[in-house]
Amino acid sequence: MPRQKRPRSIRGSLLIVAGFLIASALVRIGSEAGQVLAKETPFGQETLSTAESEQICEPAPDLRAMMAVFKEREDRIETREREIIDRARALEITGEEVQLRLQELAAAENELRALISIAETAAEDDLSRLTNVYESMKPKEAAALFEQMDPEFAAGFLGRMSPEAAAGVMAGLPPQVAYTVSVVLAGRNANAPKE
Repeated sequence: MPRQKRPRSIRGSLLIVAGFLIASALVRIGSEAGQVLAKETPFGQETLSTAESEQICEPAPDLRAMMAVFKEREDRIETREREIIDRARALEITGEEVQLRLQELAAAENELRALISIAETAAEDDLSRLTNVYESMKPKEAAALFEQMDPEFAAGFLGRMSPEAAAGVMAGLPPQVAYTVSVVLAGRNANAPKE
């Protein structure tokens, strides 16, 4: 395979760039050497140049005012940061206290549910026993008691009794009382959802 020749324009460009790099290096070396020679001062003049350099480093009045404003702002920001950190700590402590109170509240709620369950069970047991007592009575005697009861109260017991016992009690009631209790029994579940 024959070797391709590089175009002359690329060689020329490379030579120009190389020349610039060499010239730049020589200029830098010359300028740094001049600075080094300029920095050498006689023995007695060192204190004068130190005093002059201190005066040069002194900031201008407007710059001092700006630095004071920045310092004041920095102090305010630091104060604000400390306040935010303190508030965050207070919120964290409050959050822990709230969690503790919620746990205590949940425990109290569970206790209350247990007590309500015991009370409901006890009430249900009492109603069941009383219903059994009414079912065990002769229908005529039970009817005399049911006649004196409020119709809604009587309907509650009749609804819990076996159909045979309830029928015997209803047969012994006066027609007007039996009708009122029947209306209450029929309407007890009228508002219950149908589906």
